[in-house]
Amino acid sequence: MATTLTHIGATGEANMVDVGDKAETTRTAIAEGHVVMRTETLALILSGNAKKGDVLGTARIAGIMAAKRTHELVPLCHPILLTKVSVEIEPDEALPGLRVTALARVTGKTGVEMEALTAASVACLTIYDMAKAADRGMVISGIRLVEKTGGKSGDYKAAE
Repeated sequence: MATTLTHIGATGEANMVDVGDKAETTRTAIAEGHVVMRTETLALILSGNAKKGDVLGTARIAGIMAAKRTHELVPLCHPILLTKVSVEIEPDEALPGLRVTALARVTGKTGVEMEALTAASVACLTIYDMAKAADRGMVISGIRLVEKTGGKSGDYKAAE
């Protein structure tokens, strides 16, 4: 792990990292998050009877769209040509709620961790937005990088 912040200059100013001399490699990142809700809310979503429509399908598309716009949302991110983005949403009765897993991939000079994290975050936010009429007490949590591969810093896998 780096001992300095790459986006901060010598006098403390914010900078976009110069990736011009980096090698192009295939880079993948997986992020996750979850939305905890009442059992009745989960049942409503899974039945397809939520007032605003298809919660899972809409959240999946929102996550994918968000990954593609990460550089517009996070100030020092590079615009990158994503080769793959997927968002999976699975019910988890133990929460109770929904678990979101987002994958982003690129062949390029910079990583896709922020794109995967953005996809997972926005998918969770969309679930909340679409179901808030039934349950304003939902909690979004656990947004984190699960795994990343490729690039100069090598691979990373979060502890369980």
